[in-house]
Amino acid sequence: MAQAAAAMFNRGMGSSSKDNTMRGLVSFIADLRNARARELEEKRINKELANIRSKFKGGSLTGYDKKKYVCKLLYIYILGWNVDFGHLEAVNLVSANKYSEKQIGYLAVTLFLHEQHELLHLVVNSIRKDLADHNELNNCLALHAIANVGSREMGEALSADVHRLLISPTSKPFVKKKAALTLLRLFRKVPTIVQLEWRERIIAIMDDPDMGVALSVTSLVAALAQNEPEAYKGAYIKACQRLRKIVIDQEYSGDYVYYKVPCPWLQVKLLRLLQYFPPSEDTHVRSILRESLQRILDNAMEMPKNVQQNNAQNAVLFEAINLIIHLDTERDLMVQISSRLGKFIGSRETNVRYLGLEAMTHLAVRAETLDPIKKHQDLIIGSLKDRDITVRRQGLDLLYSMCDATNSQKIVHELLKFLQTADYAIREEMVLKIAILTEKYATDVKWYVDISMRLIAMAGDHVSDEVWQRVIQIVTNNEELQVYAAKNILQYCKADHCHETLVKIGSYLLGEFGHLIADNKGSSPIEQFMALQNKFNACSLSTRAMILSAFVKFVNLFPEIKPQILQAFRVYSHTIDSELQQRACEYLAMATMPTDDLLRTVCDEMPPFPERTSALLARLDKKQAAVGDKRTWSVTTKDGSLQRAQTLKRDFSSQSKPGVADASSGAAAVNGGTGANGTAKSTDDLLGLNISSGPNLASASHLSPDWEPGYNRLMMQPEGLLYEDVQIQIGVRSEYRSEVGCIILYFSNKSSAPIQSFTTTIDNPSPGALKVDMKGLPDTTVHSGSQTSQMIMFEAKSVFAQPPTIRVSYVAGSLQAITLQLPVLLHKYMEGAVLSGEDFFKRWKQIGGAPREAQKIFQGFDVSGDNTRRLLKGFKWGILDGVDPNVRNFVGATVLHTSGGKYGCLLRLEPNAENKMYRLTIRATDEAVPPVLMKAMEERLSKPYPV
Repeated sequence: MAQAAAAMFNRGMGSSSKDNTMRGLVSFIADLRNARARELEEKRINKELANIRSKFKGGSLTGYDKKKYVCKLLYIYILGWNVDFGHLEAVNLVSANKYSEKQIGYLAVTLFLHEQHELLHLVVNSIRKDLADHNELNNCLALHAIANVGSREMGEALSADVHRLLISPTSKPFVKKKAALTLLRLFRKVPTIVQLEWRERIIAIMDDPDMGVALSVTSLVAALAQNEPEAYKGAYIKACQRLRKIVIDQEYSGDYVYYKVPCPWLQVKLLRLLQYFPPSEDTHVRSILRESLQRILDNAMEMPKNVQQNNAQNAVLFEAINLIIHLDTERDLMVQISSRLGKFIGSRETNVRYLGLEAMTHLAVRAETLDPIKKHQDLIIGSLKDRDITVRRQGLDLLYSMCDATNSQKIVHELLKFLQTADYAIREEMVLKIAILTEKYATDVKWYVDISMRLIAMAGDHVSDEVWQRVIQIVTNNEELQVYAAKNILQYCKADHCHETLVKIGSYLLGEFGHLIADNKGSSPIEQFMALQNKFNACSLSTRAMILSAFVKFVNLFPEIKPQILQAFRVYSHTIDSELQQRACEYLAMATMPTDDLLRTVCDEMPPFPERTSALLARLDKKQAAVGDKRTWSVTTKDGSLQRAQTLKRDFSSQSKPGVADASSGAAAVNGGTGANGTAKSTDDLLGLNISSGPNLASASHLSPDWEPGYNRLMMQPEGLLYEDVQIQIGVRSEYRSEVGCIILYFSNKSSAPIQSFTTTIDNPSPGALKVDMKGLPDTTVHSGSQTSQMIMFEAKSVFAQPPTIRVSYVAGSLQAITLQLPVLLHKYMEGAVLSGEDFFKRWKQIGGAPREAQKIFQGFDVSGDNTRRLLKGFKWGILDGVDPNVRNFVGATVLHTSGGKYGCLLRLEPNAENKMYRLTIRATDEAVPPVLMKAMEERLSKPYPV
């Protein structure tokens, strides 16, 4: 033990353990290693502890002496001895000036102290000092201590300092890596410790040229995005770009190539991060992602013989497959992975088989059609006999997910066959799934009853209460089932060996529906009574209570066996259990009353159960509730689409083949609750995320101070300067054709240093009326004097009032961010029209007044004819000269183009030069148009027009 502790201690001490001057420590360790008996070791340790204790009490120790004695205490502590008296001296070493002493102090703190230790608060100031130090080694020691023993209080006190080290441009890459991982550790302990205003800067570091930093920060962002995906949605594009650089552009260091696979850990992190967000709607982003995923699939075409390369390649491949399934839009890629997964589930390697089954289950949950998966049905059924239980469990999940009306009977029978030899660990889950599938896809009355009874008889103790109670609910609610179910359960109860769960079902069904089969051979009242009576003594108290309730109903239904039943009540009224005794006495008193009125009332037939969500699915969801990684999907969706399995009552009453009625909806439900196009009904529900987004920094509420001049200028012009400061210049070119507009943004770096992590984020306040599609992304690095561009398409789907905004963020020493309003307004989609005076007035009257008219009198800035004409042309009005009798007035016509239709617009503008006033009247064929145009024109006509 001493030798193992010495090896561990040497590794922990690093260079300090090799210090030849610490002869006392070396000699002490040698003595312990040479001790032949535990008593000798204990004697030597006690002697040393007494010496150290006296030295500490004496005081006046040098830093070297403190370090030496703390090292001895560390070694003794590793051997399992109590050294509480040395904790304070170890804490004091943390504030030492020499690195070797500080290192031992931090090592002692991380070993001796825990999160709730009372001495931990004494080192907070020393740790903060080391975090602010320019010595990177001291930074790392402090970060290690925070990550290992950082409590909530320490995290809240030091998280800002850790974040500063992470974002500081002067921090070395290895310090940034440790800072990111420390922040991740703190976040996992206290999720509120990472402030929302940090997110933009943290996401920007994903572009760091150092692969280690990128990997560490991506791990941090992945954890943050699971809690608040909306707040960290900017990481989606970053992940796409970084993945492309690795896979397509091959931008990575040779140190991060693992057996010919470039940066497999970072690739997996990026692919998984993309699964925390809904798929992007931008064609350019989808194109980047599609190209990267295709390259990953192509690279994995050949199976390498090297085990390490195979493992790394498969790790990336399976995560890429999960992302392709999550995207659910790349049909070509989906076809490729369907055939490839079929090979994986037939692999000789257990891990590959498991991952193949897991990915195929994911595909079954999300796919529109199950036909590609059904091709491998026999192979999947064979996985139930796999030697590895995890593979068997995954095969069970896949069979459950791929079941529909066409293959349900075969799958159910195979599962029943496998149930006889299945592991006890998965039997309860198997019973639940068989019961759900039987109910969901039953096409025949007898088949449902036979399978349900057979399942309960086979599963025995592994049948949960929800299963047999659900059978009773369905039989009670469906008259077609009652006679056959009563016959069937009676035969089970008459058998010599009958499980108690079947006795519970028999007690209820025979008590309710036994009279329906009383005239049949072998089902007489006395035979029903004797079948339950014979099972009484072998059952639990709760089942005995149900049997007594069935007997009291027999009194009401079968007067001919009343004496036998009364005798049974008399016998059971003397039982030891108070509940059974009370029940038997009450039933006996009620059955011996002079009249049967009370008995008939109490024993009246039970009403049908109310329609509600199946308890089976609720229990299955509870068993499969995702923990940890919130990307994890399940075979049921959170919105309960699968849980809304139709009861057989509705099925049987609607048609002869009940299960077929729900085949289409059932397939969709079992396959993850997808809609007609295969997309999830609720992305947030699918991910199982509780989204609580922070402030949207790209919205109009966060516009930069100098945004307005360029915006006002470009409201009337197709191109020009949108924004400029000492570091960056942003220009715009635009073109509009009908309902589609194209804007190209040019970003120029005016500074003398390169701009890094250049990112743009579009915020669209009117997503239903204005469609935004990015056709390109700017370069992440813009060198001094160079330029990058971005093309964005805007489609007017209907009338919109608020223009989109763009947030431009980049790292130039520190994070810089600008939020601007883009000059995309409704009038940009207008096209001036030419009308005669007769046509103008005719259409003016046809449109009429309110609500299709807006009129206002307001103060103008420059009401001269030339300026007013220029403004009207800038708003794309076709000016109709000679139409208005007053030559000073302006009359105009235009057509607004949207993908939802075209709208005619008419204008009459009356300037008053003496008072500098305007009277503006706008009429349009759509009532939503005049208020929007009125607001924009009033704002421009009342202000100086920027040139």
